[in-house]
Amino acid sequence: MLKNSTILVTGGTGSFGNTFVPMTLAKYNPKKIIIFSRDEMKQWDMAKKFEGDSRIRFFIGDVRDKERLYRALDGVDYVVHAAATKIVPTAEYNPFECVKTNVMGAMNLIDACIDKGVKGVVALSTDKASSPINLYGATKLTSDKLFVAGNAYSGEHGTRFSVVRYGNVMGSRGSVIPFFMSIKDKGVLPITDERMTRFMISLEQGVELVWHAFEDMVGGEIYVKKIPSMKVTDLACVVAPEARQEVIGIRPGEKLHEQMISAEDAYYTYEYPEHFKILPVINGWADCPNRIKDGIKVPEGFVYSSDNNSEWMAGAELQAWIDANREKIGSI
Repeated sequence: MLKNSTILVTGGTGSFGNTFVPMTLAKYNPKKIIIFSRDEMKQWDMAKKFEGDSRIRFFIGDVRDKERLYRALDGVDYVVHAAATKIVPTAEYNPFECVKTNVMGAMNLIDACIDKGVKGVVALSTDKASSPINLYGATKLTSDKLFVAGNAYSGEHGTRFSVVRYGNVMGSRGSVIPFFMSIKDKGVLPITDERMTRFMISLEQGVELVWHAFEDMVGGEIYVKKIPSMKVTDLACVVAPEARQEVIGIRPGEKLHEQMISAEDAYYTYEYPEHFKILPVINGWADCPNRIKDGIKVPEGFVYSSDNNSEWMAGAELQAWIDANREKIGSI
């Protein structure tokens, strides 16, 4: 599907884009990948990695600017929407700005993709969009709903929209592993709560989930990758086994456990070997055989959260991942 196509990635200079671009170039050899973002220095740094590759283009712009999106989407076949205001405290203290990017930006992109005849759009979501307790999660839930409903808006234009949802990305900028690694020499690691658990997914797995969504989607599905969980205390022991762990309490807007599928979602959720699929409740799409395919409906009351997960990451497995990825942890 992506072979010989033109792909645009919003927020493409972030952790996801820096992994998606080389992997997609190698697997699909697309005609062009356009990096659409507002930070010129990040574009400058990223361009150095792909110097001489004519398939990579850079486009300064903001998803808040609909006219700029229309220009950027000329001739584009597929879009990955990764642009977002993501940091929880930043969103809490700057709520208007978070809404402008995460909600209004999503609306702008949906309209522009439909009008420009884009074939398919996959938007990145987050565990925080499931039963949200902070503004970031609330805006991403709204964004998810907008992309699902976008399939009804596209009508005869035929643009399809779907969403992928995953949790803590190992080693990405601002995440817990690089944070612990940066302060481990101090001998003390702050733990918000000894019971806290998190999902663990690599950026490569996130990219593969996006690829699968493009291949599988009819429109309106939310794809949730099956991934292992880990206790934050166990993670800290792997990163800094000699450090003392100091409990500091849960921060505002932070959950004890990550959740990706709620009990309310379970009525419309189907299970597959490597992922779940939450089907859209509108327009009877949840009963659509083309969307269900060979899925098995999850039981009533099913919740997919990091504390009730059937799969757990062992310390040795995390250590092996850190050893293999040490040079790039926290750099993208």
